[in-house]
Amino acid sequence: MSHISFSAFKIWNECPHKHKLVYIEKLKGFEGNEYTAFGTALHSVCEEKLANQELNEKQHFQQKFLEELSGLPDNVRQNLNKTLVREMREQGNTLAPLAIPGLKDYFGEFEVVSVEEQLFEPIQEYTNKKFDFKGFIDLVVKTPDGKYHILDWKTCSWGWNSKRRSDPMVTYQLTFYKHYFAKKHDIDVNDIETHFALLKRTAKKDHVELFRVTSGKKKTENALNLLNKALHNIDKGKHMKNRASCQSPFGMCEFFKSEHCS
Repeated sequence: MSHISFSAFKIWNECPHKHKLVYIEKLKGFEGNEYTAFGTALHSVCEEKLANQELNEKQHFQQKFLEELSGLPDNVRQNLNKTLVREMREQGNTLAPLAIPGLKDYFGEFEVVSVEEQLFEPIQEYTNKKFDFKGFIDLVVKTPDGKYHILDWKTCSWGWNSKRRSDPMVTYQLTFYKHYFAKKHDIDVNDIETHFALLKRTAKKDHVELFRVTSGKKKTENALNLLNKALHNIDKGKHMKNRASCQSPFGMCEFFKSEHCS
């Protein structure tokens, strides 16, 4: 393993043993569901609409959503919630045409710099072994004031509360993207801002909400220090089990009480 993504880092922070199972032993863990199919389909609409203004957003969403559902493993596909899928098809029709107009309302005048830009940058802060940070930035735009804006689309139900908006293990994603985007392009970090764009599936109004996430010097240092800690433990083969993460408000770990984690 010579690279790490934010997803892998987040799983390590959740449970180092789970990280080992998924990323080192390559065991299949969570493989998607209705929600991931919905999110992927809306991401695709946003990406394609920026490249093709003539795109029919509703039609593209429906096609992509069904493709994603069809691509789920048999055991998942056989247990899909048909009522939820039907609701999501209707909700997607509402959301799909609103995403890019919401972007334009938020930024005003802007130019698209990149869509789905790959990051694969050396983690220079970790010196014991060569690791790269891997990621894909959903969207980068530039405004007339010379600022670059990194944006990550997030699908959700009604929105995010204040706790989630400030959760380091949510916002560090943008902290890393800002840090390594600056390294990649040799851009002053002060000329880069980051934002989440919420696409709200069940909201009655304000279906699209963008908000800025700040990442100052101290926050960036904290994020990089935790990343270094993760790489050190991964590099040294230290994969402790975090029993507190076996069950959470979001569900049970897929490896809980299995042959891989008793």
